[in-house]
Amino acid sequence: MQIVKTSVYVGPNIYSRKPLIRLTVDLHRRAGRPVSDYADLLIDPLLEYVPALAKAVDGQGAPFAERARTDPACGLGELMAQLALALQAQAGAPGRLAFCCPAKHPDEVEVLFGYESEDIGLMAGDTARDLILDLIAPQEGTSPEKMREAVEDFIYFAERNSLGPSALALVKAAEERDIPWVRLNDASLIQVGQGKYQKRIEAALSSQTSHIAVEIAADKELCTRLLSDLGLPVPDQCYVRDAEDAAEIAEDFGFPVVIKPIDGNHGRGVTVNVMTPEEAAEAYGIAAKEGSGVVVESMIQGDDHRLLVVNGVLVAAAKRMPGHVVGDGQSTVAALVDKVNEDPRRGKGHENMLTRLELDAVADKLLAEKGYDHATVPAAGEVVYLRKTANLSTGGTAIDVTDVIHPDNKLMAERAIRAVGLDIGGVDFLTTDITQSYRETGGAICEINAGPGMRMHIAPSEGEGRDVGGAVMDMLFPEGSPARIPVAALTGTNGKTTTARMLAHVLKMAGFTVGQTSTDAVYVDDNVTVKGDMTGPTAASMVLRDPTVDMAVLETARGGIVRAGLGYQFCDVGAVLNVSSDHLGLGGVETIDELAEVKRLVVEVAKDCAVLNADDIYTLKMAEHTEAKHICYVTRNADNALVREHIKLGKRAVVLEQGLNGDQIVIYEHGHQIPLIWTHLIPATLEGKALHNVENAMFTAAMCFALGLSLDQIRTGLRTFDNSFFQSPGRMNVFDEHGFRVILDYGHNEAAVGAMVDVVERLNPIGRKIVCVTCPGDRRDQDIKAIAAKVAGNFDHYICHSDDNPRGRTPEEVPGIIRDELIALGVAPEAIDIVPKEEESVQAALDMARPNDLVLIFCDGITRCWKKIIYFKPKEAPQPVPPETLVAAAGFDVPEGYRLMSDERGVRIVLDS
Repeated sequence: MQIVKTSVYVGPNIYSRKPLIRLTVDLHRRAGRPVSDYADLLIDPLLEYVPALAKAVDGQGAPFAERARTDPACGLGELMAQLALALQAQAGAPGRLAFCCPAKHPDEVEVLFGYESEDIGLMAGDTARDLILDLIAPQEGTSPEKMREAVEDFIYFAERNSLGPSALALVKAAEERDIPWVRLNDASLIQVGQGKYQKRIEAALSSQTSHIAVEIAADKELCTRLLSDLGLPVPDQCYVRDAEDAAEIAEDFGFPVVIKPIDGNHGRGVTVNVMTPEEAAEAYGIAAKEGSGVVVESMIQGDDHRLLVVNGVLVAAAKRMPGHVVGDGQSTVAALVDKVNEDPRRGKGHENMLTRLELDAVADKLLAEKGYDHATVPAAGEVVYLRKTANLSTGGTAIDVTDVIHPDNKLMAERAIRAVGLDIGGVDFLTTDITQSYRETGGAICEINAGPGMRMHIAPSEGEGRDVGGAVMDMLFPEGSPARIPVAALTGTNGKTTTARMLAHVLKMAGFTVGQTSTDAVYVDDNVTVKGDMTGPTAASMVLRDPTVDMAVLETARGGIVRAGLGYQFCDVGAVLNVSSDHLGLGGVETIDELAEVKRLVVEVAKDCAVLNADDIYTLKMAEHTEAKHICYVTRNADNALVREHIKLGKRAVVLEQGLNGDQIVIYEHGHQIPLIWTHLIPATLEGKALHNVENAMFTAAMCFALGLSLDQIRTGLRTFDNSFFQSPGRMNVFDEHGFRVILDYGHNEAAVGAMVDVVERLNPIGRKIVCVTCPGDRRDQDIKAIAAKVAGNFDHYICHSDDNPRGRTPEEVPGIIRDELIALGVAPEAIDIVPKEEESVQAALDMARPNDLVLIFCDGITRCWKKIIYFKPKEAPQPVPPETLVAAAGFDVPEGYRLMSDERGVRIVLDS
């Protein structure tokens, strides 16, 4: 059993809407054998080592362990998936899905399971594989103890790397409010919200927490004085400089006193119930080690309470008990501690809801004061304290008292936190009776805490847990305030990069700060942040995490979806432009139907509007798979019967319609016909002749309309976007300054090349037509031949070249296949040149061109080739074209009795006088 490939899906993917880990596992000779063949070796031991496996259910909700014993359809891959899920559940980091499916190779299976933390999920997969293999094929040294140790190592790893209880409560509250979140580090720093609406939280500190307020809370002396000045109840307190000073001040206050660090936390360095000058001197030394200064304060009698205030309102109150055991008359103190620590809620430090009790030096000192040690057997019902302070981090417990706290005490806590200036704060309040006013009981505030722990309120030892995470989320995102930025996602075989650029431009012109992913870079407000093919989940995350972005345009490619999923949970508007043959045979996608299934994911997660090409059968089929509120069809065929019926129902569509002045883009909504713009007014369409860019503009209009832009905003954006190298590098860039026209395009598949050939035909150049043609080397031979077929017969000369990276082929191989196919399709051999290097082929085409020719260049190195074009020095100066040639090229005849006249005013037909 070897894991040969690992994939981590960070969002919706081709298997599920939930994050998944996929392990491709080579089972070798065990490929066809069910778990039942190994039932005696596997099931009972695994249930012992991983008890959570007993709760696992299969896809039909049946107990998995029972089915695995008898069902021949249950294989080792499914067992591995369920075991990985159970391991995570046992560690408190459960996933939500586990299943198995066949892989391409007959000996391999795809093991898939959910996860909350990527690192924990990956280790769960490795541990599950190791446990199964150790049971069915034990090696030397394998033993039950080793396997138990492996599970314990995993649990420890998971506990160290998973979110703590407070952070989990916060992200759970965010999910319940449909607020997106992402973990930013290995600790508990979390971003909630997207783009410019994002906030950050770390435990009970937020991006709104005042640094000055935190500093005030940390300075015990300053904080106490500030509260005292406002008339709030606080103990007498004094800053001391040494042990002798501490003893003197303690005597002045009168024993007992409390001695603590001026800036400590979690109860570290605090000594309570100090009764003598000697104890005071010793307590000073303890406190001095934990802080930058020491204070002595009068000791307030009463129980320790933590009052949690969020956004100026008390949301939870808990009575805290110091770490202790209760005797049963039979067990030793050590045995009682072990029994308490068996509680699954207890862990080390802050990893669980409660903290384990420790028999350390502090506990030994308290036991010694009673004449006890670890072997003492306390009487039944006797409470033996192991700590003087009630912090949960030292083993304390909590009892919820939120519903019984006296209104005066509630108001006092709220005033105290406001006085310090905290958005989230904890008040440590000592009183003999929380149900009575502090004015009557004499209670007092002993400390204010910034970033207070929430464990005691989320899951108290006794009483009702409180939704403190929800209170924090409601503070950060009050009802009605946005947490998400609008997301427009698009995919397709061709046109997606141009459409993404066009869409981002229209949105920018409308006043938005746009974050855009594309095949060449991530852009924020038109500025490049990261170069490269950025169409996967990593790039999407960059945009959604940028604090300046208020609108996201995410070009989403097949490769990213197959490798790692979408990277976003859903989009507001999702569009699929088209689906045709490209990248087939790569990443496990073999057919166009499979390619369509991958690209369909973008509209499957669209919430508001799915924009689909009604002229493409593959995109049409996607309509039944989307749950979007609206389906908007885009068609260049005004007579499309399906779209016409869609419009009759009052649904949305964008249609290309012919008029007296040319073609016009028209929007249909609720039965209304809304003329948008004439295509010849859109610069990127070359006066309407580049029909593929007309279609791209139609998709842009449809997505902008769905995002709520006005018609004027859409028109302005479309009329100011052109196909220049500056705005759309590598997408039909035209250069006309050499006396001949050069068009540069990145087209690298059959459909893209065909679209550019159509543009050349519509432009109807006067001179010759020359093409530089190539294809990426990782495409199939049939894909290379299909590109050759698209250009065959449409040009006067063909220059075949290879990309700089031939991707596993020789530099001459792709050009040779194109040449042979061109000849087979009737192109004369003397009209074909092979120039393997791309840069040299571009130079050859430019050298060959003469005035009025048209050169179409398909290339991979876009910037380098464009520089080659603009810096080229033609051998012949541009010559004026005879008027007769221009008129003939336009398809006109000069009427009898008229003649052509050409002067500084231009060319015109005049009477022949």
